[in-house]
Formats: sequence, C-alpha cells, structure tokens
Amino acid sequence: MSVFNQSRGRVIQIIIGAVFIVITAQLINLQIFSSQYKLAAENNAIYRKIIYPDRGIIFDRKKRALLENTISFDLVVTPAESKGTDTATLCAILGIDTAEYKKRMLDAIFKNTRVRPSIFEPLLTPDLYAKLTENMYKFPGFVLSERSVRTYPFNTAAQLLGYIAEVDTAYLRKNKHLGYEMGDYAGMSGLEKTYESVLMGQRGIKRFIRDNKSRIQGPYENGIFDTIPVAGRNLYTSIDVEVQQLAEQLLQNKIGSAVAINPQTGGIISMVSSPTYNPNVLTGNARRKNWGRMVMDTAKPMYNRAIKGQYPPGSTFKPLGALVALDQGLITSDYGIGCSGGYGACGGVYVRCEHGNAGHAANLRLALANSCNSYFSDVFRKALDNKKWGNPNQGYLKWKEYMNAFGLGRRLEVDLPSEDKANIPDTSVYNRFFGGARRWNSCSVLTLGIGQDKMTATPLQMANLMCIIANKGYYYPPHFVDSIESESTADTVLMNKYRTKHTVTNISDRDYQAVNDGMHDVTVYGTASHIKIPGVEYCAKTGTAQNPHGKNHSLFVAFAPKDNPRIAVAVVVENGGYGSVAAGPIAGLIMEKFLNDTLSKAGLATAERITKMDLVPQAIKNWYTRKDAERAARLAKLALEEAAEKEEAEPNRETPKNNTEAILEQGSKPVGNKKDSTEKYKIKAALLISESKKKKMEGRRQ
Repeated sequence: MSVFNQSRGRVIQIIIGAVFIVITAQLINLQIFSSQYKLAAENNAIYRKIIYPDRGIIFDRKKRALLENTISFDLVVTPAESKGTDTATLCAILGIDTAEYKKRMLDAIFKNTRVRPSIFEPLLTPDLYAKLTENMYKFPGFVLSERSVRTYPFNTAAQLLGYIAEVDTAYLRKNKHLGYEMGDYAGMSGLEKTYESVLMGQRGIKRFIRDNKSRIQGPYENGIFDTIPVAGRNLYTSIDVEVQQLAEQLLQNKIGSAVAINPQTGGIISMVSSPTYNPNVLTGNARRKNWGRMVMDTAKPMYNRAIKGQYPPGSTFKPLGALVALDQGLITSDYGIGCSGGYGACGGVYVRCEHGNAGHAANLRLALANSCNSYFSDVFRKALDNKKWGNPNQGYLKWKEYMNAFGLGRRLEVDLPSEDKANIPDTSVYNRFFGGARRWNSCSVLTLGIGQDKMTATPLQMANLMCIIANKGYYYPPHFVDSIESESTADTVLMNKYRTKHTVTNISDRDYQAVNDGMHDVTVYGTASHIKIPGVEYCAKTGTAQNPHGKNHSLFVAFAPKDNPRIAVAVVVENGGYGSVAAGPIAGLIMEKFLNDTLSKAGLATAERITKMDLVPQAIKNWYTRKDAERAARLAKLALEEAAEKEEAEPNRETPKNNTEAILEQGSKPVGNKKDSTEKYKIKAALLISESKKKKMEGRRQ
C-alpha cells in the first residue's frame, strides 16, 4: 500500500473515531446528566396527568361571590392507546354515531398528536359521568379528568363576567408566551378575558409509570418531576349585585342598556345590556349548543350595548353644549331666547321644539328644565361661528376638542374587551359630504347641537359624562376591578390607570354649577319632575333620539345626590319614546336602590310596571316566531319519519295519533303569535301523516 493511501486511511479512522466519541458523549449526557431529555425519552412509558387549578373568584363590592368554582370531569383520550375500545357502547353513552367518533379522534390527532391526551367529551353531566364510570374498563386509552368549572349563584352579569372555553389552535399561536396547552380553558370575554393572567392560576402535572399494557403502576421517579397547581387570584369589584339584578329585571322585554358609575372612584356599580342571558348556560356540556344559538339570535344577547352600542345622545347632550358655550364666554347663565316652537334662523333648516309657551327658554336653567331645542341650536351655532377661531370649520375642530376631552368619540379604556369609541365626526367627513370645507357651516350641521346628526355615544360614555359634570370637571376612568388579591408590581401598574384622576378642562365651578342647577330643575318642575327618589335630590336630563328604523329611542342621564354625588346613571331604551317614559323610571329605580339599599312601596309598584313593559320591536318578535315555526316544522318532520319507520317495522300496528303533537309540545314556549304558527304546523304534520298512511295502504293493495 502506498504511503498516500496509508495516510488517507489514517485520516478516515481518526474522523470516525472522533464522531463516535462525540455521539457517545452526547448519549451519556442525555441519558445520565440531562433529566429533561430522560423524561422525554421515557414519555411513552409515562402517563402525564394535568391537575387544573381553581380559577380566581370575582366578588362584588360587598364581597359576595359573583361566580364560583365547582368540579366537573372531561373524558380524555390518548388515540394511540385506544385500540380495543368498545366504540358501540361509548357512542351509545355519549349519544353520538361512529362517524362522529371517528371525526373526534381525527381532530384529537390533528390538534394534539396520537400520543398526547386530548379532550374527547368536555364537562360531563353527572348522569353521563356516572354511566362512563361504570364502563371505563371497556374504553382503553380513555380516562376521566377532573376540572374546575364556573357556576353563577346570582344568574346575573353574564356580559360583564364573560365566559371561559377551551383554547383552540389560533389561541395557542396568539398566546404562546402564556404556556397554554390543548385542553386548557381560558377567558374568552368580559372580565374573564381582561384579567385572564390573574384568574388563570398555574396548572399542576403528575406523572405516573405505566406497564407494557398501559396500566398505571405508581408515581414516576417518586414524583420529583411533578408540579402542584397554583390557584388563580381573586378580583374585588365595584359591582353591586343587587343593583345589577334590578337593572336586568327592569330591562326585560326591552332592547337597550343601563350603566351606573360611582363618580368618586370611577367604579362601575352596574352595567346591563338587554337582552342578556343566564351565564350558567355557557358552562357544562351544552355550552357549544347554547353559544351557537345565542350568536344567531337577531336580538344579540351576547352583544354588550353598554360599550358597543352607538346611539345619538339626543337631548342628554345639552348640558355639555351649555358648558362649551359658557366656557368660551359666548353665553352666561342669564342668556335666553324667545322660542315659539322651533328654530328657524337657518332658513331651510328648521329644528322643532316641544314647547311654544312664552318664557320657557328665558335663561339657561329654564332651557335645560324644558329641554328647549331652539335654545341649544342657537348655543351650538355660537360655538362654531365664534370669530375667535376664524371660520366654522376651525370652530368645529375646537368644539370637537371639547367632545373628546369629555370622553365622547374615544375609548375610555374600561377593563372590558372590545369597547367601541362611537363617533364624533372629523371635519373631513363633512368636507366629503358637502363637497368641500367652504360648502358647509354651522347651519349645515345644526342638529349636532341637540345631540343628533352624525354624533353617537355609548351608554358608558354618557354615564362617564355625568361623572364629570357631577365632579365639576374631573373623572376616574370607568372600571370594574378595584383591587387584586396579593397585588403584584405588575398589577399595580395596571390598576394605577384606574386610580388616576383626570381633569378635563379648566371650566370654572361657577359654570358647572349653572348647568347642575338646570339639571336639578329638570327633576323639580321640568321633563322628569314625576320621577322621584325618596329623600334624595338629584340632577338629570331626559333625551329622545330619532330612530330612522322605528319609534324614537328613550334616553336618560342623571347623578345623585345633587350636592354629594355617589352614583351617575345613563339609560338607553331602544324604541322607548320619550326619555321620561321608559329610560327615566329605570334610572330613578337604579339610583333609589343603590342610595337607599331598598325600594319604597311606590318604587316597587313602578318596578313591576316597568318590568311588564314590552318594547321589543315587532321585527325581532317576527324573527323569534319564524325560528319557532322552523323548529316546529323540523320536529314535525322527525315525527313523520319515526311514524313511517314504526309502520314499516310493524305493518299491523296503528301509528299513535298524538305522536307528532307530543314532539311539538317539547318546543319552547310561544312568543307573540308563535302559538298560531305551532298550531299550523301541528295540522300540517297531521295531514302529512294521513297522506303517508294512504300511500302505504295503496301500495299494499297493489
């Protein structure tokens, strides 16, 4: 062999030897020194059981638990270990077919691989849990896993509290840093979502060794790799559960919202969006079905109108319009106009007033008490036409600055997800609409002065505006959570934004007092004089907002007591008419309940009357009727199919006469004219059964 070949062979031997040494060293490290990789290598022989922690509790202002934890069980499967499962028995217990069984198995494999546990049936009912427990030996690869789930003892505040649900792949991708796994539950809406990092706690893990038949033999490595669960931390809120329940009761059979805030702290006392739902329907095994039903509901019970509903504020805006003019020195509290039933100074644009009697707008207090449209149209024009700003376009921009400073047209950053900012239009909107900046003026947008045109606000913004007026120029950002259990530095940073006082403008206390006096007169001899709170003087403003789709919306804003405000309220009732008719009594009862801790005899009578008031638009009632009719038709069809199957199986046995009717009666209680629709489908079903029988008899004769 040549010297060259000997040298090359030597080099190859050295390389092979070096690679062998490196591989050996790495194997030794993995198997002996690295516990992490040792655990991964032995994973096939280890059963990993997740111990879910209790989520934190949410309390109201009197330390009453708005939600609690209870124990439920999930049916969990490891697909790789499910060979030999009695699928027929399992499907029968769960009420599914084999196709659904296969689909769930494929979903589990896709989401979590074959060798990792996945939830097969979540949140078992007690009956289902009992049936499965008796038969678990028939289902290798399946286990029952304990989990803490929510219950709601007061059946209230669903849209505020939110709901929890199992995380999906999209959620996992978005929240990689939080360490979630498939099968974990997380807050999907409301306070559950906002404070997820506080409420979630930390899951624990127990590891068990398995034999070659996957049977549990005992703890793995004496539990040194186990972790214990850490419960989530509690939240203490400003919510008053009794006021919340009352507000929800009063808004039954209505579409709208009510918000009550403590002006001294910014803490939200109650927030209602109607229609609402019982939060318990989004827990347990029926959660998915109920969630799908509510999402399709045309009345949107899961839609929080308090932070997302956009309404023209109507006459509830007038106190702010007055403050702007007072602050700019355009009017004084003694300023008055003569109004004989409308404002016609803009020529072709005429704003009608509800009053025509002499002297009802002789000064600011009278104009507020009587809600004179002419007065506040005139005041608005003065603000936009103020020569100090050069032209109406610049005057509008200054006016918009005031609106934004008072919380309109922007988010207030309440501690709920998906808050809407509503709308105070920019000049660019009107420039496009009218064809240029010089082609519109104060007359073009005159109805902004009475809270209409393109202006909108959320009920939360309206209530916060009342806080500012009540406090004479400052507010604390509206929020639910006052404190967090075992508050950390990060928690303090989050909470400080709600503990910081915000001064709005340098408007004088004298100007605020002038507006407050006028709002007090509203309740003494003005548009809300019939709405009383026993032993309490308060300030208020009624509002009626035009609705192009039906009856006008009813609005009411207020704060009480007059001289030391502890509650500010905004109520909107869609299609409710005048503000003093529907929204006003609701606001009055909310304030009475909070301030007096009870309702007077007269208050109870009013509450009963308002609760019975049905203001749901006919279009929505028609939708319910149609859906119930469709449900009845489906039930009738099923009854026909069942009757036909029985008749084929037992030709000589007569089909029960009331079979269809019995099934139809299982539907929901009729609403509006649903009874007529149900009866129609009963008759139709009976005729179809009769026709089916005739056809079968003819077939037999042939």
